Amino acid sequence: MKVIQFVRVVQYSAVVLLVLSSPLMAQDDHHHESSSRQKNTGALVKAVREATERFRNVQAAEAEGYGLMFGCVTGPDSGAMGLHYVNLSLVDGQVDASQPEIVIYEPAPDGHLRLIGADFIVYAADWDATHTGAPALMGQLFHLFEAPNRFGLPAFYTLHVWAWKDNPNGMFVNWHPKVSCETFSAGQQ
Repeated sequence: MKVIQFVRVVQYSAVVLLVLSSPLMAQDDHHHESSSRQKNTGALVKAVREATERFRNVQAAEAEGYGLMFGCVTGPDSGAMGLHYVNLSLVDGQVDASQPEIVIYEPAPDGHLRLIGADFIVYAADWDATHTGAPALMGQLFHLFEAPNRFGLPAFYTLHVWAWKDNPNGMFVNWHPKVSCETFSAGQQ
């Protein structure tokens, strides 16, 4: 009799283990992780929107020390990054969601510039001198651009936040497939 009870306990335990390790349970765990990640994503996008709302008009950004650098950044098959207006006084080795070093615009066919996001940048040498890993902002890791690079900068960490134009590839990837530089001309502001 005790052997039969032991076998049933083992069988029930095996069923419980099978259920707990099923894909359905794994999806549930993933759902919680995704929900937490989505909350962080939303918080960072909201913080960047609040920090850049006043720059919807490019003249406001220029009045605060932002200036166009690098022209309109585009890739051969990855979309574009757009126009980077950089405030060099903010490129100071600090990471702060309320003070993006760069605000990003897309040239519109009618000649005006549309605010589409922000970019945070810190030189790798400055960051690495006092930290052991890549910078992160509200849980989002920065990307490393090695030197030499197309921008002529020393190696740097960067985090794009597409706060004003949804990116189907993700809110924090470098390239935006729905951004275009086609209507940009060097004299455009």
